[in-house]
Amino acid sequence: MSAAETQAAPTRDEGSLPSLAIEGSRATLRLHRPEVMNRIQPEDIAEILRLLAAVEADPAVRVLVIASTGRAFSAGAHLGAMAQQAAGGAAEPSHGFEEFVDRVEMLRIPTIARLHAGVYGGSTDLALACDFRVGTPAVRMFMPAARIGLHYYETGLRRYVSRLGFNHAKRLFMLAEEQGAEELLRIGYLTDLVEPEALDARIDAIAARLGELAPLAVQGVKRSINEIGHQALDLAALGARMAEAKASEDLREGLRAFKEKRKPVFQGR
Repeated sequence: MSAAETQAAPTRDEGSLPSLAIEGSRATLRLHRPEVMNRIQPEDIAEILRLLAAVEADPAVRVLVIASTGRAFSAGAHLGAMAQQAAGGAAEPSHGFEEFVDRVEMLRIPTIARLHAGVYGGSTDLALACDFRVGTPAVRMFMPAARIGLHYYETGLRRYVSRLGFNHAKRLFMLAEEQGAEELLRIGYLTDLVEPEALDARIDAIAARLGELAPLAVQGVKRSINEIGHQALDLAALGARMAEAKASEDLREGLRAFKEKRKPVFQGR
């Protein structure tokens, strides 16, 4: 954790709801259940959706980091609650895990997963929903769906296939074997692999870079790439995003800065 983030993050007891800290153009969403490997409980999902809405409504925020502390980044969904629902034949809660991860993927601003340790179950999909996944050699990952008899949800399967390819998606789901950090980097699950002492510096560098680039261009391209990855590109919406960027003050500022050999200052308009 960086010194700035330490100052911004509120003090929390173990086992509390996720929190949001905003500093400048960067927001940090932090999981707070280290005693249960930061598993995501039903009440956490509703709170995360509320926090994501707050991030989306703040035009000054240009990047979101998802982080945690403890023995794992996250152990995924609360399997005890899932078992109770299956035994009782209950319908899924109104704010389901799939909805929350989809919301992270389609967030307007870029996202970074801070992977300091293990990533398991549904949180493997949460990390894939982020635009960047920065990890350390301590990262271990496996998708246990086949171990417990679960057929994974549609959008999670689509994310695995679109980001990692058919062969890697099949191996991870159908064999349910643990993967180490080097292999995760090789297959593209991790976008960056750094030593533990360099983790926050690398995330700070990515967040700072995203914060200084033209927001309309970065956010528009993020949306378009995600749509292409899911084979759901909306050509009309793509054209509108391109037109908005072309008519923006940011483009004029970028061209002026290039001509004047200085660093541009983008306002997101």
